[in-house]
Amino acid sequence: MPIKTYKPVTASRRYITTVDFSMLTKKEPEKGLIVALKKHSGRNHRGKITIRHRGGSSKRQYRMIDFRRSNYDVEGEVKSLEYDPNRSAFVALIEYTDGSKAYILAQENLKVGDKVKSSLKKLEATVGNRYPLKYIPTGTFISEVEFAPNRGGQMVRSAGAAAQLLAIEGKFAQLKFPSGEVRNILIDSCATIGRISNIDHGNIIIGSAGRSRKMGRRPEVRGKAMNPKDHPHGGGEGRNSIGMIHPKTRWGKPAMGVKTRKPHRLSDKLILRRRK
Repeated sequence: MPIKTYKPVTASRRYITTVDFSMLTKKEPEKGLIVALKKHSGRNHRGKITIRHRGGSSKRQYRMIDFRRSNYDVEGEVKSLEYDPNRSAFVALIEYTDGSKAYILAQENLKVGDKVKSSLKKLEATVGNRYPLKYIPTGTFISEVEFAPNRGGQMVRSAGAAAQLLAIEGKFAQLKFPSGEVRNILIDSCATIGRISNIDHGNIIIGSAGRSRKMGRRPEVRGKAMNPKDHPHGGGEGRNSIGMIHPKTRWGKPAMGVKTRKPHRLSDKLILRRRK
């Protein structure tokens, strides 16, 4: 979808851009597929702030997305394409021939009236169909990949994302992910054909502090602007440097250039080429 700009009637409006939602269906979310979403403003179960700069967003209703799509071999029709405030991708409302309805992540070029199906057998490689990796043609772009069979789509779910099936060797399929990482995935894991919708999501410009506040983001203060007791970068006369070779977090830990990924004994064995 194209990027939409606005007439600069205010200073911030000059830079604000949004995605053009003209392709979406104008309707309220399906009542039976939404639940109330409680906000926590970055606080844990004890009420302590564990994530700073959160709070004050607009109210949202959570759309229950069917990531497993376990209604196998039952054809469904796309009834609507809708905006979901809880994720970067758009969602599609599916009505199956048995009368049930479900929300799924919408793939790029999926349109109202299209037919989709999920199966554990081989299907036609059309956008929106979901079936095991061992039946998907090599070179196909896929999304909503299962890490293990019957877990539901866990990887490649954000707007515009797609993994490519490179090869199938034995009981593993080699997938190249958007990060550049190449990883082995069990061939019995399922994936959906096609790239995730809303490719232009990464190109939008927030443009104003007020828009960020409505999205749940509160103001941040630079460490340099604080006192020495409040941040390692604080203090000094005038606009000084931070006074250290490597920047630090508020709690004195390295902030840039330090790897924070913990080793995963089982997962690391499946990585063929790391993203870095």
